[in-house]
Amino acid sequence: MRIIAGDKKGHTLQTITGKQTRPTTDKVREALFQMIGPFFDGGKCLDLFAGSGSLSFEAISRGMNHAIMIDQYPKAVSILHRNAKQLNMEDHVEIYRNDARRALKAVSKRNLCFDIIFLDPPYAKGYYGQMIEQIHTLRLLTTDGMIVCEHSIDEYMNLDHSAFFEWKRVEYGDTTALTILKKGEE
Repeated sequence: MRIIAGDKKGHTLQTITGKQTRPTTDKVREALFQMIGPFFDGGKCLDLFAGSGSLSFEAISRGMNHAIMIDQYPKAVSILHRNAKQLNMEDHVEIYRNDARRALKAVSKRNLCFDIIFLDPPYAKGYYGQMIEQIHTLRLLTTDGMIVCEHSIDEYMNLDHSAFFEWKRVEYGDTTALTILKKGEE
């Protein structure tokens, strides 16, 4: 796995072996950043279920100022620290070992808002509705911000409230889909 574009283009990322994480492939990451904006002029992102951190590190390489990365698995947190050091991005990231729901409450107490929230939990666990509702309730997204959900192609975002709308949904192969949510009504 490597950084695709920006000032760290071509740098490799360490990943976690085993079935606890499912790294976002280079192809999907490249397509995602073409959709949400190939480059950024600052901003903050929150990466829940961060794994190797490929989404946040890519965003920083493309101009995002800061990322908060959350994962509950010790191996993932260790890899996140190694990747941050290897990429010389330690001043641009905060890395925490925590449950995603508790992490949302913690960043809320700091009065933080994010331009992008990456939401990539284990597939078919039912996290999306709860997490999206909590993001809305805690007001964690900037006015023009977006939530990027990576999920199984069989899953759909159940948006029972009108706080967000499905801006884009794209499927990749037989397993992966991306749904991008924005604030407001379509």
